[in-house]
Order: sequence, then C-alpha cells, then structure tokens
Amino acid sequence: MSKKGQGALDLSEDRARALALTPVSRETAARLDRFVALLLLWQQKTNLISPSTIPKLWTRHVADSLQLLDLAPPEVKIWVDFGSGGGFPAIPVACALAERPGATVHLVESNGKKAAFLREAVRVTGAPAKVHVTRAEDFGDSFGESADVVSARALAPLKTLCDQAFPLIGKGALGLFLKGQDVASELTDAAKYWSIQADTVPSKTSPEGSIVVVRGLKAL
Repeated sequence: MSKKGQGALDLSEDRARALALTPVSRETAARLDRFVALLLLWQQKTNLISPSTIPKLWTRHVADSLQLLDLAPPEVKIWVDFGSGGGFPAIPVACALAERPGATVHLVESNGKKAAFLREAVRVTGAPAKVHVTRAEDFGDSFGESADVVSARALAPLKTLCDQAFPLIGKGALGLFLKGQDVASELTDAAKYWSIQADTVPSKTSPEGSIVVVRGLKAL
C-alpha cells in the first residue's frame, strides 16, 4: 500500500465496531492505535497481514485477538504465543495486559524480519512482552516458567499445535487456538494422536471461525 493509499484509509468505523465487540480501557485503546499505525507503516514493505484484510484490520485482526482474553484464566500473567508473525494475537493481548502487574506475553517467531517488527511493536506500545526468535517446537521444553496460556493463530493444524504446545499444556497451561471452518476435521485428525480435553467456542468476529480451548493433553 502506498503512503497516499494509507493516508486515505479510514478505519474509524471498523475500529469502533471492533472495540464494541471486545471493549478495552482507554489506555489499552491508545496502545492498540499505536500498534495499528506501526503495522500499516511496516506493511508497505513487509507482508505482515493479507492486504485484502486491511480495511477490516480492527475487526479481522485486533478484535479477533482480544476475544481470547474472555477465555483465559482471570488472573492470567504468563502468556505464550506461537508464530506471532504480524503480532496477532500476541500484541493486542499484551496491550490489554499492560495494566496487570507481573504480566508478560512471550512472542515466539522464527522469521527474523517479522521478529524485528514485533520488537518494534513492543517498544512502541510499551506492552509487557518479550520476543523469542525460535521455532515453536523448540520453545516449550526450554521455557523455564509455567505458562498460564499458550495461543496460536493461523499457524498450523491442530495436531501440530498439540505437538508444539504439549510441554506447556502438560504443565497446566490452557491452549487457545484460533481456527477456521475446518476445525471439526482438525479435531478428528488430532484425536488420532492425542487424548484432548477441549471445547470449541464460536468466534465473535467470524461466522465460520472458532476457538479451540484445550484444557488437557495426553499422548496416545
């Protein structure tokens, strides 16, 4: 998108719709505004999100991320996000948790260019987050803390996410995985390898979307 195109883009209606779906404090909204501005700037040179979704950036990406907070434990402090990429859901979640003492969101991203964007997003927003330049499958076993939540969005099939997240879920983390219309087949496939304690919650932002809430995992 050119600078001229970016300047002509009015996201105010979509922003209002998103924050009506997933209300946040004034301070969090200000952090989110800074993040969205940075994302649009970097998007001109680096493909962080699908260009077709930019007019609905707030509902399609920001609110889609924020809805996970309602499914997380009330006192969540340590959150791990796999494949953070363009910052979703990790950065909106971190912006919302900035007012919670001791909260930290760990962003796991193996792509160096995207990791550089994430570090800048953390700096600009002041969100309590740390960027780890590594692969999701290599993170869990080396993570020295017990996570409250592990999340992923548009990263991998559920079976693969279970493989990657088991070291964290096995220690008590809640898995929150944003999924599309193929969630039923993904659950069926994952169940061939894992005994999964899970619920499927409809998405607030996408009629065909859902969130798989994984409370327990046991390898078969």
